Amino acid sequence: MNIEVVVADESHAVYADEICEEVFISARERGTGIARRTPEYVIEKMTAGKAVIAIAEDGRFAGFSYIETWGHKQFVANSGLIVAHAFRGLGLAMRIKRRIFQLSQELFPESKIFSITTGAAVMKMNYELGFRPVPFSFLTDDPEFWKGCQGCRNYPILESNNFKMCLCTGLLYDPAEHVKVENPVNKK
Repeated sequence: MNIEVVVADESHAVYADEICEEVFISARERGTGIARRTPEYVIEKMTAGKAVIAIAEDGRFAGFSYIETWGHKQFVANSGLIVAHAFRGLGLAMRIKRRIFQLSQELFPESKIFSITTGAAVMKMNYELGFRPVPFSFLTDDPEFWKGCQGCRNYPILESNNFKMCLCTGLLYDPAEHVKVENPVNKK
């Protein structure tokens, strides 16, 4: 089956409810914290060109991810990665992850890109793209970002322990650490 991974736009708004439901079901099944988002929020990301969606050739929703900027665009978060149940095990998550990472670099080339996750698969994908695990203090200090944690099912635990028991791992890609140095031998 052919599955297209594209930058989402307003035409994909019809999938917003299904995306939110898939995120909710997946979080419940895994017993992990994925912050809930509203269909309106998802649509906002689509219409702003800050989301990636995977659509199967038969028109079914297959996967999604979005980006958000923080700290005056010094940081970009890759968030909300989800693959619909019917399309799991096909390598689609990595295709979506690569495209959202690429979109982040296209839109915000100087920004540090980060992700927080409880999932080993997402950690592995991020590592393959050049992310490294970091303490939360290396991520944005924008209080609006951390308010998003309130939608996580584990938030009552986090709040009572002042984030000392967070199940997430912070992963960071700093473009300054990946600057390609021109080889002076090949320079003419």
